[in-house]
Amino acid sequence: MNIGFVGLGRMGLPMSKLLLAAGHTVYVNNRSQQKVRDMTELGAIPTTSLKEITEHTEVIMTCLPDVKTVEEIFLGNDGLIANAQNGQILIDHSTVGIKTTNLCAEGAEKAGAKFLDAPISGGTERASDGTLTIMCGGDKESFDTVLPLLDVLGQTVQHVGPTGSGTAVKLVNQLLVGIHSLAAAEALLLGAKAGADPQQIFDLVNTGWGQSFMLARNSEVMISRQFEGDRAQLRVILKDLGLIKELADTVESPTPLGNLTLQRFIEAAESGLDELDPSAILLPLEDESNFKLR
Repeated sequence: MNIGFVGLGRMGLPMSKLLLAAGHTVYVNNRSQQKVRDMTELGAIPTTSLKEITEHTEVIMTCLPDVKTVEEIFLGNDGLIANAQNGQILIDHSTVGIKTTNLCAEGAEKAGAKFLDAPISGGTERASDGTLTIMCGGDKESFDTVLPLLDVLGQTVQHVGPTGSGTAVKLVNQLLVGIHSLAAAEALLLGAKAGADPQQIFDLVNTGWGQSFMLARNSEVMISRQFEGDRAQLRVILKDLGLIKELADTVESPTPLGNLTLQRFIEAAESGLDELDPSAILLPLEDESNFKLR
């Protein structure tokens, strides 16, 4: 199948490599031309415009960093929807808000194309080995058509309902990611300041009811203090928490812990931690307690 892939970032690059390795013809487009050249060396076909990528493909996937970029790529005057072919399937793997998802879906429908919101979860490691979780909203027939492609990228791939459903489930996921990140930092710091060894705290709690994926993921980073890794950034979680608040306000659903977590992440970003790993949410807590975890 001829596939277009727009956005060769931390997640998009390994995802596009998997599609190429699976035998598909992959047309790529990205702002950073070095990544386009890297993919070209592996056998991908470079494109110089969104119009060009729509002309050669049946399915186009995007994985973009923020709402502004998604709206520009899909809804811009020379964007994907303006150039979409009749029957073409557009899949957005980005994390955005329901409003943006609906705008893209409505635009695609007017252009005779189909739009699927299919956010992903799992981080760069799982993007590289094809074991992502993919939650997809939109037309079921279109989902069934592209399921073989999504199965290349994900271990858990589900159609969760109409347009916006995938986005909603991803934001629920990110709500828990943010809350659990703050909770893990708070808990480990409390236990350590009370005299317990941080590693032992994790080892024990990780076998009890207090276990969570973010506790396991973040404890390693917090204990080793390797906050400058390239797997994820605090600013991304902050962006998602803002989208969660927008959704919660729209549907009038209370998110007291989400609001508190959002405020903490805002403060952390304003203090210069935005490019660090999300587990760096620990650092302001250490400052407040006058105690370092390790």
